[in-house]
Amino acid sequence: MSESLVTQLLEEIDKLPIVDAHSHINPHSAASTTLTDLLGYHYFTELVHSAGVPRATIENESLSAREKCELLVEHLAPLFNTVQYSWLLHICQAFFDLPIGEDLTPANFATVYDTAKSRMGQPDWEQQVIRRSNLESVFLTNDFDDPLTGFDTQFYVPCLRTDDLVFKLDQPRTRDRLAAATGIEPTSHESLREAIGKLFEHFKSHGARACAISLPPEFAPAPPASSNWFDRVREVGNPEVSAGVFWMLAEFCRDYRLPFDLMIGVNRQVYPAGVFQGQDLFDSRVSLIQYRELFNAFPEVTFPVSVLASVTNQELVSYAWIFPNVVTNGHWWYSNTPTFIERDLMARLEAVPATKQIGYYSDMYKLEFAMPKFGMYKRVLARVLAECFVVGRGWSEQRAVELAALLLKGNVEDIFAIK
Repeated sequence: MSESLVTQLLEEIDKLPIVDAHSHINPHSAASTTLTDLLGYHYFTELVHSAGVPRATIENESLSAREKCELLVEHLAPLFNTVQYSWLLHICQAFFDLPIGEDLTPANFATVYDTAKSRMGQPDWEQQVIRRSNLESVFLTNDFDDPLTGFDTQFYVPCLRTDDLVFKLDQPRTRDRLAAATGIEPTSHESLREAIGKLFEHFKSHGARACAISLPPEFAPAPPASSNWFDRVREVGNPEVSAGVFWMLAEFCRDYRLPFDLMIGVNRQVYPAGVFQGQDLFDSRVSLIQYRELFNAFPEVTFPVSVLASVTNQELVSYAWIFPNVVTNGHWWYSNTPTFIERDLMARLEAVPATKQIGYYSDMYKLEFAMPKFGMYKRVLARVLAECFVVGRGWSEQRAVELAALLLKGNVEDIFAIK
């Protein structure tokens, strides 16, 4: 296979606009204000911690933003081989004048930090990042009691995140938040349904295009075994309550015609001594067979599914192959490195209808990460399309780019009805 073919495809793919189907962007503070916002991303703090820097040093609250950033830069050297480090260099080269081929080191830290702070202080910095990253819209991850005001919901697309409702309804704080957001005290099955209905009305009226949840490996959604499951809502971690709330959410997704994003397989706090957001891991014992009843019960609901581990990808491919309402969604977290992306992407493109694949999402907390993360995916995509489709099947380059356009934009718009 010719490298020039890959380069030609990548040049065309780079021209395609992007609709980012999942992020953790705060629309009121979407772009970074200092380099510390970038280095504070959990990928870097957890890798620095893994390489030997104590958590207490990394999370020292007495440090200023600049001091914390400088501390992290001093310990970046062991990360030079990682793809996450390549994201950081991509940002610094594209936005802050770091020369190509040069690392971010203590020697050039002050220059890069000051350049970044100056650029980020420009009043149109957010729009500069959006334009240079070729972003058309970015999906959010909104708390269920988010008022959804003060931002452009056409660009920053609301998404109802429901983890707290499903797994923390036993906590008085969660029930109080629900009551404050809806004006309805969740004191019975009926009042809970009414309150959740109010949430869906609120989100739908503000342009929400999806409901989403992150699910542990042992979770197996099914309709409640008894009609009085709400009576046990104050029991800590009662699985029947979680199942009852989840099933209710699926019913509302059906009624309000919202896709239900499922992010499956994360075990929380496997490593409690880890840094913030660096404590969770996957569990390969998860199986999508646990979701068969859900997929069968709600044929009208589209389920974009993300799996935490590449080892689960073949199962996801098979379910998207068979179930009309199951969609492959991005390359999430521990699957988000080029080796796993390439293998998983090839399997999806070989077996799942082209219109049922959301190619990639950033999962980012700050806008600057859209460019390097999508850039990583585009490079893998160009190579797979070149090898497997242009060379392997005799496709034209134009046809390959058209498939890329579906993965990066067209399918997201169709599945989430944003056009």
